[in-house]
Amino acid sequence: MKKFLLSIMTLGAVVGLAACGTGSTDTKETSSQETSKNEKVDITAVGSTALQPLVEKVADIYMTDHPNYTITVQGGGSGTGLTQVSQGAVDIGNSDVYAEEKDGIDASKIEDHKVAVVGVAPVVNPEVGVTTISSEDLKGIFTGKITNWKEVGGRDQTIELINRAAGSGTRATFEQWALEGEQPAKGQEQDSSGTVRKIVAETPGAISYLAFSYIDDSIQGLAIDEVEPKAENVLDNSWKIWAYEHMYTQKGASKDILNFVEYMKTDDVQQHVIKDLGYIPISEMTVEKDLDGTVK
Repeated sequence: MKKFLLSIMTLGAVVGLAACGTGSTDTKETSSQETSKNEKVDITAVGSTALQPLVEKVADIYMTDHPNYTITVQGGGSGTGLTQVSQGAVDIGNSDVYAEEKDGIDASKIEDHKVAVVGVAPVVNPEVGVTTISSEDLKGIFTGKITNWKEVGGRDQTIELINRAAGSGTRATFEQWALEGEQPAKGQEQDSSGTVRKIVAETPGAISYLAFSYIDDSIQGLAIDEVEPKAENVLDNSWKIWAYEHMYTQKGASKDILNFVEYMKTDDVQQHVIKDLGYIPISEMTVEKDLDGTVK
């Protein structure tokens, strides 16, 4: 009987030691996972100033939930973003246009992530006396054929053209869909959407174009052919000046980078942040636009 009890006690001790050993392994694995979550992650996103406010806002939210992340967002235009991400100089290149549309960009090296849709509208100084314009008159203004606001029902005032700089995705979108490929007249050029808004608001007779997300009470967005520049009119292509917002990454980008990009596509961002800032969720579009500009 004593031998039997001794055997039972010995077996219990062995099982106990084994259980302790297993617990030790689990602790190490948990600790390792926690350390991984605390590793510092630095991400730099550069490019489209039309997309910049959205990426900045979402980055702030993401960094609050993931304090180990530092996400730096800069402008510079779509061309700059595409060039730098394709060269590996930044992690994310923000763009209003497809990489294939930009000369000198090897689109095969980068991955496209569409995160939103943006409408673009002509905007004017509120004192010009015009709130709607025909598509033909709009082309006439930007090609230099119409030079005074009185020619389109406004004040007797010289029209001051403000263009985005070459390489701007907003400019490319506006020229493709509003000017239908016609060459714009020479005028002042600016790199930043924010700067354009400020200049239009402060310059008598000024006209330019901006993403819906930049239009506020300091400027006047123009209706075209009686169609208002509103998100609901973009959904079915009633308002034709719009583009996808792209966040390009290098092929084989790290999971840390891709996790942030994928977060841009979540319902919380799409249905709240995107709408609050004047962008349009891709999921609500009733039409699609391909690389060639064909709307389906």
